[in-house]
Amino acid sequence: MALALFDLDNTLLAGDSDHAWLEFLSEQGVVDGDTLREANDRYYRAYLNGTLDIEAFLSFVLAPLAEHPRERLETWHRQYMEARIAPMITDAARALVEKHREAGDTLLIITATNRFVTGPIAAALGVPELLATEVETDAHGAFTGRSRGVPCFREGKVQRLAQWLDERGWDWHESMAQATFYSDSHNDLPLLEAVAQPVAVDPDPELQTIAQRRGWPILHLHGACRPAV
Repeated sequence: MALALFDLDNTLLAGDSDHAWLEFLSEQGVVDGDTLREANDRYYRAYLNGTLDIEAFLSFVLAPLAEHPRERLETWHRQYMEARIAPMITDAARALVEKHREAGDTLLIITATNRFVTGPIAAALGVPELLATEVETDAHGAFTGRSRGVPCFREGKVQRLAQWLDERGWDWHESMAQATFYSDSHNDLPLLEAVAQPVAVDPDPELQTIAQRRGWPILHLHGACRPAV
């Protein structure tokens, strides 16, 4: 069965869900606005530049989850979905997912953003399978503020996908020979280079150059320009 793999931020979404979540918390007064915005923007620029320290970033982005009850976090997340995520889901992105669904492909979002943030987004997009950075919880289900396992970032996406395929008894080489992966970011080169059909979606400048040089398709779901931070 063919795999249709999708990055999430700036690919299926016209924006970045991690960045938007922290901006939302800042707007709600949940976290210190000025300090958070400066750090949030700094980490996001590092991601775009390919210099992100993923462990440091996860410590930063997951800290608010450990500071509030799960029920309150989920209430905020529902508000965030309506205020920030719904406007990021374009008709073109939905049509792309539907094209692969109608073809009978296995649909999978694979994203560095944590599962708490992205689980409801995957559901809203109608994508049943999600690989995301996992969030550690304690014995009572409360978030600890730490990640769990291999972060789903850069080479980690390849590792997590290999594990996911192995759990289903699917051969890596056969699966990759029938796989398409959509991404906007040069950070996803390890997985883009592993699949039979890499597709650059509204790519960052580095990925655009690579895609043009290698003859990879370039798809615009969100217009000719990348979504703003």
